[in-house]
Amino acid sequence: MPDYGDYCPVQLAAEVVADRWTPLILREMVLGNTRFNDIARAMPGISRSLLVQRLRHLEKHGVVETWPAPTGRGSEYRLTAAGKDLERVIDAMARWAIEWLFEEIRPHDVPPTTLMWWMHRRVRPEGLPTARTVLEFRHTAPAPQTIWLVLDRGEVSVCHQHPGFDSDAIVTSTTADLADVFQGYRTWAEATADGRIDVAGPPRITSAIPRWFAWSPWTDVTRERSQRPTS
Repeated sequence: MPDYGDYCPVQLAAEVVADRWTPLILREMVLGNTRFNDIARAMPGISRSLLVQRLRHLEKHGVVETWPAPTGRGSEYRLTAAGKDLERVIDAMARWAIEWLFEEIRPHDVPPTTLMWWMHRRVRPEGLPTARTVLEFRHTAPAPQTIWLVLDRGEVSVCHQHPGFDSDAIVTSTTADLADVFQGYRTWAEATADGRIDVAGPPRITSAIPRWFAWSPWTDVTRERSQRPTS
């Protein structure tokens, strides 16, 4: 096999971003995650030591910078101009997979903890209620699990134990049905209309819930692809 060395731009790019997990780290940062623990939670299969290694690799190549956290405790990882330019690459990879590997995508296999973490980072802060609001998500299958999202002054927290506040609305569904909405296979309105998702609470809250979430960045292409026959 020929060695393209430093003469091939594809090889140069691959040496920076094509290691296993690196595109997923970039996906998280493109979607706004800057803290180490937040990036790690969104990728439950990666070890912390490997995540450190990959972040250092990206920093070495000028894709990521380390900044002091605004709170004064710890640090954050932020994309440089070169890193932000990779958003087009991550988006193209996702759209390519949806188009050409659609039958291999297994959205129903996502764990409830991961799905809720994805949902919490894909909220629309400008549309959130001003008063603290607690959403209780009761996952009924494949394994029963309850997870709470606490919306408070534009911030969203994921709680795996009761947060100590009464729930303002309760969402009950299988993890797979909620994942279908997040990914774009069906809309929230469709899922609630056919009983796949049940929402209990005051109408002013239950009717607003779907507007609080931006869902997956690729809902448009997923929905369009799902409506075409598979080859």
